[in-house]
Amino acid sequence: MLYKNIIPYFLAFIFTLLSCTNLFAHGVDDNTKVFLMDNNGSAFLPFLYVGAKHMITGYDHLLFLVGVIFFLYKPKEILIYVSFFTIGHSITLLLGVLLNLQINAYLIDAIIALSIVYKGFDNLGGFQKIFNFQPNTKMAVLIFGLFHGLGLATKLQEFNFDKESLFTNLIGFNIGVEIGQFLALLAVLILISVWRKYNSFSRFSVVTNILLMIGGFVLMAFQFTGYFNS
Repeated sequence: MLYKNIIPYFLAFIFTLLSCTNLFAHGVDDNTKVFLMDNNGSAFLPFLYVGAKHMITGYDHLLFLVGVIFFLYKPKEILIYVSFFTIGHSITLLLGVLLNLQINAYLIDAIIALSIVYKGFDNLGGFQKIFNFQPNTKMAVLIFGLFHGLGLATKLQEFNFDKESLFTNLIGFNIGVEIGQFLALLAVLILISVWRKYNSFSRFSVVTNILLMIGGFVLMAFQFTGYFNS
């Protein structure tokens, strides 16, 4: 069937497209900027919406998670790995803003880009083939999750939030991030699950993870360029 042959090329195209652009990776559209800058007091639901939208359009976060779940087949395994990531980014998202941790956004985003490279390399068996060593994959996801959360916290700190109801609004934002993450991963899981039924999955899985690494390197180069030019 035609779509049988299209699926791997479609996935490769999506990964390349998302990897080679910084659109909304940590950006905030104008309407959201106005809302965040003018907000006073409790706004749980609006922050929940902003968090969900930010995660769905946060290509760097999603590319890392795609790499994480790419070779996971059991729902229990997917839940465990995504939970490690969620715990990591939730901790640093909340503490980063509440404690006003000041970290250069370009450097944090470069580490996030590195996490994409790491996951593609890990999926290709690079650590075992080259270094004869396999890192603890769950701990790696947790640690990179901490950096992903710092990336979100760094972006939020650009806005001078009213301290009143800050914790409530951050909880709303974080829950929104989880909702956005769930919806995006659900779509990716359905697509990958369909693709796994065909022989092309094994043939193109290597290419896909190489593209994942290339995308991470492109994002990393962009962030370092911004850092040295800032």
